[in-house]
Amino acid sequence: MDLTQQEFRKIISIGIELTTEKDRNKLLDKILEESMDVTNCDAGTLYVLEDNALKFKVMKTLSMGISQGENGEKIDLPPVPLKEENVCAYSAIHKKVINIRDVWRNDTFDFSGPKKYDAMTGYHTESLLVIPLANHEGEVIGVMQLINALDEDGQIIVFNEEYEFVILSLASQAAIAISNMRYTEELKEQMWSFTEALATAIDERTPYNALHTRKVADYSGLLVDELNREYDAGEYPEHFDIQRKEQLIMGALLHDIGKMIVPLEVMNKATRLDERLVGIKDRFKLFQSYLKIRFLENKISKEDYETEKNYLENTLCFIEEIDAKGFLPDEDYERVVQISEAFCLTPDDEKIPLLTEEEAECLKTRKGTLTDKERIVMENHVNMTKKILEKVHFNRYFKDCPIWAAQHHETLNGTGYPDHLTAAQLSAESRILAVADIYDALTSQDRPYKQPMPKEKAIAILESMVSEGRLDEKIVNALKKCVLE
Repeated sequence: MDLTQQEFRKIISIGIELTTEKDRNKLLDKILEESMDVTNCDAGTLYVLEDNALKFKVMKTLSMGISQGENGEKIDLPPVPLKEENVCAYSAIHKKVINIRDVWRNDTFDFSGPKKYDAMTGYHTESLLVIPLANHEGEVIGVMQLINALDEDGQIIVFNEEYEFVILSLASQAAIAISNMRYTEELKEQMWSFTEALATAIDERTPYNALHTRKVADYSGLLVDELNREYDAGEYPEHFDIQRKEQLIMGALLHDIGKMIVPLEVMNKATRLDERLVGIKDRFKLFQSYLKIRFLENKISKEDYETEKNYLENTLCFIEEIDAKGFLPDEDYERVVQISEAFCLTPDDEKIPLLTEEEAECLKTRKGTLTDKERIVMENHVNMTKKILEKVHFNRYFKDCPIWAAQHHETLNGTGYPDHLTAAQLSAESRILAVADIYDALTSQDRPYKQPMPKEKAIAILESMVSEGRLDEKIVNALKKCVLE
């Protein structure tokens, strides 16, 4: 029998559908369903070759209303071992189409399984068409088994040999599509494993960054889910499909990779002075000794001795106090200036400054623990993130990850860094990363220079940044719903 023009067009249409389908489960279901339709058969099973056995993936029996595995759900049947007595295994091993008129009259293969199934269900398996699913490399990735071809009156007939080539062609196209999906999945897995390895290296480098990378990724995922709910409700203009979400998560995991080159003495700086405080304490002990020697040598009076001794003690207490202070007010700043200009006399009347220039610069830091020079070094991690990720080939699926990762310190009003981008230049993903990064920095429990901030206060700070034109209001409001409601 020759194919009609209508049948020919339908087969071409099916082939196009098979090559454009992106969901693996839907593809498996589609190839079986369409093959059953083309051959006008009552039942079919699609197996996938895994672990040297054929595993049931999709099963359909129209006359009994059975359809299993169409959405990827597991079919609770044991896999078929690759033994030649099993007809589907034989087809896979020899890459051969097998057309059987009546399984009950065939002794070439072991049909005890179908016969047992018939006895249990009351079904009658008769004609059979078995097609290997081989890709463009000749690799068999599965087998399709079609059961009971029907004539116009619904009577079981043998499968028409004219359809063998058609079904084999469709099976081949499906196999190629499935293989391509596997390659894509493997490539994605490779990218994720690479990203996870880098994220682990970043977070393991310092205890003060142990959870930050993954928490920023978690917050970014929560924000995307919330914004999608708002999109569905008509409250947010953009929708994030799975590709956008996965790119954002990967960007979040890579956003701090530039910190790999930040010196640990900057990364781990817990206070303004950090380890320098030990040297100051030792020096002040030495000053106390100099002072006492000068007193014992009658170079200063007892009154001056007591005055200068109290001054050194009070000064050291003040230094210790402001070393870990969150913010340095004007009066404290001025006192640091005065201390930086003071000196102590040795017994030989040599003048030694109480503080080195570097120590004085550290103590003059208004907010946080980093000096202006150290902050520049720290902020340079964003430039390094960009430089490092530019050396990595991201395929089309993840192509925007490095862009968003390098923009997580940009703000809508252009006051961010490193490129001082503005709202028109920042995608929703970059804005999400900025909010997630700041929120975790405020609430994190592993930061060396501050106590974790309550969620409510952190949200209030983010809202103040919105009023300053720095952060996206809709994204901050979405985060508020995620963490407070």
